Parts: sequence; C-alpha cells; structure tokens
Amino acid sequence: MNKKQNRLLIFGAGVIGSVYALRFAQSGLDVTMLARGRRLEALQRNGLRYNDNGAIKQISVKTIEKLANDDIYDFIFVPVRYDQAESALTAIKNNQSQTIITLTNTIGYDSWLEIVGDRLLPGFPGAGGDIKDDVLYAQFGSETWQGTIFGEINGQVTERVKELAAILETAGLRYEILHNIQAFHVSHAALAAVNKHFYANDGMVDIAAARSEVILSKLAADIKQNIRLVEQAGIPVIPPETKAMGEWPDEDVISHYRQMLSNDFIVDVKLGNHAVSAKPEILLLDEVFHRTLAQSAQ
Repeated sequence: MNKKQNRLLIFGAGVIGSVYALRFAQSGLDVTMLARGRRLEALQRNGLRYNDNGAIKQISVKTIEKLANDDIYDFIFVPVRYDQAESALTAIKNNQSQTIITLTNTIGYDSWLEIVGDRLLPGFPGAGGDIKDDVLYAQFGSETWQGTIFGEINGQVTERVKELAAILETAGLRYEILHNIQAFHVSHAALAAVNKHFYANDGMVDIAAARSEVILSKLAADIKQNIRLVEQAGIPVIPPETKAMGEWPDEDVISHYRQMLSNDFIVDVKLGNHAVSAKPEILLLDEVFHRTLAQSAQ
C-alpha cells in the first residue's frame, strides 16, 4: 500500500513561503498556502507566478484565508519575519496540528514554546529573493549551509525530523539537520543584524553606498564584534565559515561583501523590496541579540 501523503501548510505567502510552496507543488506534494488580502486574490486569480530563467510561469496552489482549529496538517511551515513570529504562532496555537516549523531568524525559543509547546521544530530557510508585481523572483542556496537548516531543540533526531528530511529530499532541496539549532540561530543573527547598515531613513541605501568603504567598514567591525560576543557567551559559532569570518582581517570581510554585492540576486536580497519590509525584523534582531548576549556575559 502507498503511504498516505503528508499534508503541508505554508503559513504565509511572502517570498520564503512562496518559494517553498512552489518547490513542493512542483514535486507533487500536497501543499496549501495561507494567504490574505491582495496576495490571496493574486494567487486565486493567477496561481503562483514565478520567474524561471527569465520566463514568467505559473502553477496552481491550494490556498486558504484562515486556519480552522480542526484543519489538521502533518507539518505547518511558518516562514515569517522574526518580529511577526509570535503573532503567527498565536494564530496557530489552537490548531491541532502536531508539528510547527519556524523558518526565521531568532535568538531563542522560550516565548515560542510558551505559545505552541513541544510542537515547535525550529528551522531556518535556505532561500531568498523578492516578489515584484506578484511574480516570485527567488531561489534556494546552492551550498550545504545555504540549505534548509532545522533540528530539535534537545538535539535528538526524532521521527518528525527524519520525515521532514524526506519531504525536502522529495522536493530536491538541500538541508542540514543540526544537533544545536540554537547555536546556529545565534551565530546567524550575529551576521544578519549587521544588515542594519544598509538602511537609510527612507528605505535602503543605493548600491554604490552599500559597496562603499564607509558602510562596509562598519559592517566588518560589527561582524567581528558580534562573533566575539557569541564566543564569549560560550555558544559554538556555526557553521565553520561564520566562525572563520570572525578571524578575518577587516579588509577581507569588506572584500567578501563587496563581491557578494556584485551579484544581482544578492543585491535584490540585501537591498530590494523584501529587505525594505524586513527593517523592523533586523532592528529588533540586533537589539535582542545584544541584550541577550550581554545578559549571558553577566
């Protein structure tokens, strides 16, 4: 007998949610997207539209506007911004689905556990991009550490972890199961928080300013300081590439970011519409990162 197919819900139809829904749908998985407002109308009217090497294509995806408590899914993916995570989890709280996968930045899980308990399976998305005129321009990373990162808080490789890995394999997506997912999240926050230097008063700085010595020098200094704070808190810095960056000379960090900002896709991720809307997330992440690690050092 064929095993019953997992029901998957993507709670949110932004860039990250849309690219996971796209890959799951393309792989024949049973996926539904929860969307609202204009985004819901666009998905219902035209399907999920996406850029495929310059050609605009579309695929039909099931959508819902509201999650009923008895509408049970095997996995609910929550790909929302850090500053939206608590409200999203609160909206799911009374639903009876047993595994809720957060795909976002964070420093810790205490407040999330208070809302959804041990149904929580923390993760991090392996994708980025933008949505322009209702068309998804996004992609998954090509390196191992740019895949979907996830793991139980206690480090165990449970059946649901294995099942999630199988789903991602079916969709042809890279992934990494971590035994210390919180160390990854804190380490990544050390890098993500420095994106605050790309914000101007009315949006993002332009590409020339982003690649300038003035901004990249501040960014390099903050990266090295942030990684030192993680180490001083006794938290492993992972992956090794992040740890190594903390030991680079400033000019190497500057050169690395300047090279990244010569890639159109990276420019879209760092400076595009999605980055503009992520400003509250980055500023909150920076504040919580420093407050939490300062308390750890006391």
